Amino acid sequence: MKDKVVIITGGSSGIGKALAEVFSQRGSKVLITGRNKEDLLNAQQNLKAKGLEVAVFQADVSTENDNRMMVEEALRLFGRIDILINNAGISMRALFEDFSLDAFRKVMDINFYGTVYATRYALPHIIQKKGSVVGISSINGKRSTPARSAYSASKFAMEGFLETLRTEVMKRGVHVLVVSPGFTASNIRKRSLTKDGTPQGDSPRKENEMMTAEAVANQVYRAVVTRKRDVTLTLKGKLAVWINKWWPSLADKLVYNELAKEPDSPLK
Repeated sequence: MKDKVVIITGGSSGIGKALAEVFSQRGSKVLITGRNKEDLLNAQQNLKAKGLEVAVFQADVSTENDNRMMVEEALRLFGRIDILINNAGISMRALFEDFSLDAFRKVMDINFYGTVYATRYALPHIIQKKGSVVGISSINGKRSTPARSAYSASKFAMEGFLETLRTEVMKRGVHVLVVSPGFTASNIRKRSLTKDGTPQGDSPRKENEMMTAEAVANQVYRAVVTRKRDVTLTLKGKLAVWINKWWPSLADKLVYNELAKEPDSPLK
């Protein structure tokens, strides 16, 4: 990955920031994006303190023109694009019957259309370099869970889109990777949308018992280097996918019971 140019959306915290660190350590030229300029600059300073240089660009992935400008900025800075990592995402926690449709659209706009827009503008340059398009999906993109209707729908849509893209470019040397982490310690649950579209604030899960963002980033890096097709992370995540494939009615009960145990679960 030395001297490869990598764009990481949602790179100011969590998995995105960890990815920026891992790729920078290996000599890649990294551009991270995010909606909040202060968060981006803090991430840049944090990485600089570790001896790592990353470029930043304020952009909202749900806005098509921001994605076009993001690609233009990468080309202006580095003259090429080798890898796009579609990492920006937002979650939600509410029953579908209670969840605001405006908030539902917001989740789809960020998680799904953000991937579509960024990929559309970066793809011609990635094709030139026979590079990689990466989607940071979720176990929810393979097995949905209650009270995450919009999040699950967005991740299923992302995976369907990237599967189509992979088939379209398979004879042009382009690598398309889908990574499905399980629960990962990050800010995503703190920013998760409640039924009226406001952030929930505190995480309902034990963050210290989850896979770290750094561990996910290392797995993603290896998968890009080896040009894997799909990566499903954690034993629990792999088991969930396996049970859902062979015994879906049991999977329904298991995921219901798991989510019902959360503090203030809407399933209670």
